[in-house]
Amino acid sequence: MSATIVGSDGKSRCRWSAAAPEFVEYHDTEWGFPVSDDQRLFEKLSLEGFQSGLSWRTILAKRENFRAAFHGFDFETVASFGPRDIERLLKNEGIVRHRGKIEAVINNARRARELVASEGSLAAFLWRFEPAPDQLAKPQSETTSAASHALSKELKKQGWKFVGPTTVYAFMQAMGLINDHVEDCALRAKVERARKAFRRPRRSA
Repeated sequence: MSATIVGSDGKSRCRWSAAAPEFVEYHDTEWGFPVSDDQRLFEKLSLEGFQSGLSWRTILAKRENFRAAFHGFDFETVASFGPRDIERLLKNEGIVRHRGKIEAVINNARRARELVASEGSLAAFLWRFEPAPDQLAKPQSETTSAASHALSKELKKQGWKFVGPTTVYAFMQAMGLINDHVEDCALRAKVERARKAFRRPRRSA
């Protein structure tokens, strides 16, 4: 089976983009493009945690509800959530009502705040785990990698929850730490150009 599928516009895309109508825009405008914004990075880590055991289609359909419920994933705000907020979120039918995952986002917001204090930004920490070119496998041939295992291990060491290597690998694919668009995908070259122009965040002095 081909790794790509041709859309109605004649463009070849990664085959997974045809799994749901809303996937095409996500594939073409977000997936794989490098991100250095702390809030977006925290959001994606949180949503990948919520996806654990579920489908990305489920999470993507609820993304705006998640954003409203978690104040746009502003981790400074989420870090202050307490028991009443947890109970409020558990009653919110627009999100995934899983106590462990909700509590994990609040915990992780506090850990993110600590990382910003020590690293200058969440982005500076996360982008340290961008794999070298010679460490990359064939696109979409893996669900984990040495880099995702390393990042997962370090996050867990610092107290983060729901950040296993598979979850972290999906995060790295989506946030542009790797370009995992398949070779014949029309977006691969565009993402690669964006990655080449991207200024990697660095730890503040």
